[in-house]
Amino acid sequence: MNRLSRNFIRQASMEVLVSDLTYVKVSGKWHYICVFVDLFNREIIGHDAGPNKDSHLVSAALSTIKHDLRQVQMFHTDRGKEFDNVLNTFGI
Repeated sequence: MNRLSRNFIRQASMEVLVSDLTYVKVSGKWHYICVFVDLFNREIIGHDAGPNKDSHLVSAALSTIKHDLRQVQMFHTDRGKEFDNVLNTFGI
């Protein structure tokens, strides 16, 4: 279910976070990047990169966020399997 409905304008920090995984070629090898963006100011507030596209990468990126995750009202991603366990662990 898409509750965000392309409403990207937000009134407060940490109200809505968005995330995705993508890949880049580094020294001839594929690496993956996971970023978390606060829609309030479009700031990247968490990130990590590594050789595997898995829940460990998502967890590592989430752990770099220096804000209280209990403030998050909505989290939006394509909900790939890499996100499922991590988001459930944090109750998001």
